[in-house]
Amino acid sequence: MSSTQQVHVEDAPTRGRFEISVDGTVVGSATYHVEDDVMTLPHTEVSPAVAGRGLGTVLVAAVLAAARERHLSVLPYCSFVRHYLQQHPADHDLVRPDDRPHFGLPLTAH
Repeated sequence: MSSTQQVHVEDAPTRGRFEISVDGTVVGSATYHVEDDVMTLPHTEVSPAVAGRGLGTVLVAAVLAAARERHLSVLPYCSFVRHYLQQHPADHDLVRPDDRPHFGLPLTAH
């Protein structure tokens, strides 16, 4: 990804997803559902045309930052989100301790 490209992540609540765009074109999304104080994350998708550029990681980081800002816990049913969390222990606290074993995360946040 060149430094001249504009990457933007935006919440599209009417579509139930966060969208990532490059130069104004949506190239990926992370679907979500919020109930009470829990954000369920069932699916993340990035266009194969832009695969390998780290856009999925940027998208998931933004989604988790939004969940933290809104004081929500997350249920990472999406395998990509789970993988991200496994690689970023500082975000484990977003998953409730009782839910962590189900998603392959340690009981204690780092």
